[in-house]
Amino acid sequence: MTGLTQHQIIDLLRQHVEAGCAQVLTQDPVANYQPAKAADHAADIAPSPRQAPMQAPSSAPSQAMHEAPQASLAPAAIAKPAPPMAKSSAPMAGSNEIKDAIALAQKQAASADTLDALHQTVQAFEHCALKATAKNCVFQDGVASAKIMLIGEAPGKEEDLEGRPFVGPAGQMLDKMLASIGLNRDATIYITNIVPWRPPGNRSPSAEEIAICLPFVARHIELVKPEILVLAGNIASKTLLGTQTGITKLRGQWQRYQPDGMNLKTLPMLHPAYVVRRPDTKADVWADLCELKKKLGTA
Repeated sequence: MTGLTQHQIIDLLRQHVEAGCAQVLTQDPVANYQPAKAADHAADIAPSPRQAPMQAPSSAPSQAMHEAPQASLAPAAIAKPAPPMAKSSAPMAGSNEIKDAIALAQKQAASADTLDALHQTVQAFEHCALKATAKNCVFQDGVASAKIMLIGEAPGKEEDLEGRPFVGPAGQMLDKMLASIGLNRDATIYITNIVPWRPPGNRSPSAEEIAICLPFVARHIELVKPEILVLAGNIASKTLLGTQTGITKLRGQWQRYQPDGMNLKTLPMLHPAYVVRRPDTKADVWADLCELKKKLGTA
């Protein structure tokens, strides 16, 4: 495969995973056009006892999607336990450094009584390696009093430079999505991400990085007190809903975000960056947006 960047190749592989192509039959190439005995073909197809099947990546499509070409949308605190996480977001067992960072994040998040205090706490936090490579802490955008809180994955290049979430091509798509049902970030929605620092090269955040940042996300939700959560993409949905179900199956189905003391109506949706790359998903997005608008009428 030539002419593709590393990130584009990774994105293509992740599309295969989302479509259910998560394993290979053999790790060695098979010369299918050469005559072979039936026994030889059987040996080629079946993995040998020493070969383990490949594991599917547990994360959502890379934030490199944020840099996809623009497309238009058309209708066609924490002293409490953190909310359950998907298994892929759990810290590595036996990693005392990671556990200590999570415990410190929980303690510091719980001490933040306002959004401004939480913002300052996140900016000053030194125990997530992503901070060292990012230019800015991307904390939030929109209106804190809005009924809807939208949570994405992590900042991309444009977001890191500007210090605001969803301002690149994916952000432009998000604005079109919101406008199609009469919403906008200046008056009717509040926006943040699971991880506030851009991962190097726009890669997906690791399970450990997500686990360290999660206490701040949970406290963020507590302080905003939205009526509805919208989770954009695999990582946000799997992390906050504690599920392994992929976003293409979960999207459009109302869920509940239920940490201790909270019970929020939650709608998983495709990430706007995924929609930029896959215009054929616009019909699905439009259906989900209509569902959100309907729920707003009864919220």
